[in-house]
Amino acid sequence: MAAAENHHMTEADERQMLDAIAKWIEKKVAPVAMQLEHDDVWPAELVEDMKELGLFGALIDPEYGGLGLTATTYSKIVTMIAEEWMSLTGIFNSHLMMAQIVQRFGTARQKEYWLPRFATGEIRGGLGLTEPDAGTDLQAIRTTAKRVGDKYVVNGAKTWISNAIQGHASALLVKTDPSAEPRYKGMSMLIVTKMNPETGEALPGIRNGKKLEKLGYKGIDSGEFIFEDYECDAELSLVGGEEGQGFFMATGGLEIGRINIAARSVGIARRALRESVAYAQTRKTMGKPICEHQAIQLKLGEMAAKTRAAELLVEDAARAYDTGARIDMEAGMAKYFASETAVEVATEAMRIHGGYGYSKEYPIERLYRDAPLMCIGEGTNEMQRIIIAKQLVKRNPV
Repeated sequence: MAAAENHHMTEADERQMLDAIAKWIEKKVAPVAMQLEHDDVWPAELVEDMKELGLFGALIDPEYGGLGLTATTYSKIVTMIAEEWMSLTGIFNSHLMMAQIVQRFGTARQKEYWLPRFATGEIRGGLGLTEPDAGTDLQAIRTTAKRVGDKYVVNGAKTWISNAIQGHASALLVKTDPSAEPRYKGMSMLIVTKMNPETGEALPGIRNGKKLEKLGYKGIDSGEFIFEDYECDAELSLVGGEEGQGFFMATGGLEIGRINIAARSVGIARRALRESVAYAQTRKTMGKPICEHQAIQLKLGEMAAKTRAAELLVEDAARAYDTGARIDMEAGMAKYFASETAVEVATEAMRIHGGYGYSKEYPIERLYRDAPLMCIGEGTNEMQRIIIAKQLVKRNPV
């Protein structure tokens, strides 16, 4: 289950880890983030740093070479990085969701094979769930995998895959039994790679479609995968060694993803608030700093309270995840509230900054562009509220 089971990190270790990340953000990320984001450039050097910091193995158990962090520590790291440049957090989070699926559901052989390679970042990847006609409704996927001897033959297309172009692998949701009813029973999860992990040779039958141009979330590549008679080894690829379990693996893997999105949202809100508090003290109108105008005070007061509430919801969800309990309600609350807060706080920050908020020389316009994705990614906020309500009823029967 969650990393809490073999947790070797003391409070002092956690502080040391957070310190190292804070220094890295200040020295390496802050000077280049704005330029890389505006140019939509893959941050190759920063990815190498993230490998060295162990971020690609953050949630992988130490026995496989990972850091085995709790969700609590992990979410703090995500928030810190997102405060400086949100895109970076997607590069290792999408990868860790793929790793979590292997760690939670994989066979012993799959864990031994994949997890050490994932932990070092030598093989990086993400989740292959979304298709051109299937987003939140995962059961509508059409990508198929047919068993032929000891291999699977995959056909179909996936889109909006983080790390699709610069990454090497994907946890791929496929239909192994397209006629199954209910539909989710015919779904399985495969680990697929673009190259042979041992030789590094490119494999046939898998190619990238286009890199998707986005409003925000730049620097990280979101792209398409196209499969045409792609073959993979059944024993290594079929997660858990059993067909029909893919839907539950996909939805189970989303819990840490939702905590991550919530933590990113807190980072965006915190930065927007920090910039606004500073700007309101230096910008003067009518002979006094704008922080002395009641209209601005009302904004700052609400921004601060909501940002703190979002922080606490993330802590609550991460703590619950670390106990190993089912947490779709807690993760849903954190994701829903924190992402809506990020949008509100970034929008208010833009208003407080006036014309400067609209300028590419300040970080506000980037926060304003990055925030809306948080409401859509890892399950829409409409979906989150439905999940919260269903769990609420289930946990409080009359």
